[in-house]
Parts: sequence; C-alpha cells; structure tokens
Amino acid sequence: MRLTHNLKNAHYEMTYLEVSPVGIEKLTEKGISVSLPNDAIPFADVVILAVPDVALGKVSATFIPMMKSGALVVTLDPAAALAGKLFDRKDVAYFITHPTHPSIFNWEPTEAAMHDHFGGVSAKQSIVCSIMKGGDTDYTKGEELARTFYGPVLRAHRITVEQMGLLEPALVETLASTCVYVIRQGLDEVIKRGVPADAARDFLLGHLRIQMAVLFDELPGAVFSDAANKALQRGLKEFIRDDWRKVFEPENVKDQIIAIT
Repeated sequence: MRLTHNLKNAHYEMTYLEVSPVGIEKLTEKGISVSLPNDAIPFADVVILAVPDVALGKVSATFIPMMKSGALVVTLDPAAALAGKLFDRKDVAYFITHPTHPSIFNWEPTEAAMHDHFGGVSAKQSIVCSIMKGGDTDYTKGEELARTFYGPVLRAHRITVEQMGLLEPALVETLASTCVYVIRQGLDEVIKRGVPADAARDFLLGHLRIQMAVLFDELPGAVFSDAANKALQRGLKEFIRDDWRKVFEPENVKDQIIAIT
C-alpha cells in the first residue's frame, strides 16, 4: 500500500492486481479498482511483483509468461532472485530494488517526518538497485520508478544482486536483527531484575545513540572510554562467537535465502 500511495499520484498509468478480499477493500478505500490479469499484464511496460518472498516463485511463473517482450519485471527484494525462484524469460528485463529505510541519524524538519520510521511517506531514505538482467536503459527506467514509490529518496546506490544479498538477509537481518533482538532481551532482563522500565529504556536508548555515533563516524575523532573498551572486549569473549563472519560466506548466505523463500 505504500507503493500504491506514492504511485497513485505519479505520472504513471497504473493498473492493480489483488486477490485478497482485505487487500481489495484497502484499495477500494483509496478509490482504486482492481484489474484482471489478462487486461493488464500483456500491455504493461513494467510489472511490479509486490508480494512476499515465499509467493514470488508461483506469482512470477503465472505472470511473467504473460508479459510483452521488452517489458521490465520489478521485485522489491533479492531473495527470490538469488534462490533461483523467479521465472526466467530471455526477452524481458529484471530490476531489483530495496529501501534502506530512514537512517537513525536522519534529521527531518517536521515531527511527522521524524516519526516516519519505515520511509516512503515523508522521511528521506536511500535505496539500493540492481539490474539482474537487462541494460542501462532498463536500469534507468527501474531507478526512476523506485525513486517514485520509495520517495523521498536521498541516494540511489547501484549494486549487484549478490551484493544486495550480503546486505539482506545477511547483514541487516541475520546479523543486525539478531544483535538488536538480544539487546532488547537485555532491556527486559534488567527490568525483570528491578530497574524501573522508563529509566532502563531511557538509559539504553541514549547510550545506543552515542555508541552508534562513535562507531559509525558521526563524531569524527570520538572514541570509547577505556572502561567501555574493556567491557566491550569482555562481551566479545563471553557471548560473541569467533566465527560470526561466516554469515557472509556465499554458501551460508545461500542457505539463509533458501530458508526465507
């Protein structure tokens, strides 16, 4: 629906396919009627497959054969492509894009924009884009479209599909989500041990901000204190495995992708 909202008022001529009664109702509330596949797919210059990873294999096998030659397939995640689950056609191009979401160091002029954590509404975010099959003209068409439905966009980064897989799932889901989840579990633990919840939350989130500002070079020249470094080294030894970087090895990334598709 985020894509729908941004594309509805853009310069594209849009048609929409939906099978879920709830989805159809949401579109109807926006004044959008649902088309039939045979009335839309064969005439479309671009087909956006905005469906879950686990459905992309079946959905792409149904609709990509219906597309006209020279059209562009767009997916919103690299997982199905890297898992080999996208229907393969030689005479259409494939463009993959994904949002970075607004940075934790993003500054916006309004409170509403500051609370657009997901992006695509009012807070600026960057995007990553890859042309899996096709040429520069196809890439340009895809990036322009992605800038529209993910807007406002700060930067568009052109990378390979394999690099996108290193970013997601490996970096931001398998690694980062796990680390952040454990941090949240730690917050719950200290609250369980008697620290007032508001005090614990304020203390943690404030420290996370300054720690990340130091580690991600938002404060040039700033470093952790000696005590903080000693605590960090102890933590690395106590609960971080020495071989954690294996999550970025090609076979491991492939296993992660197969698991989520």
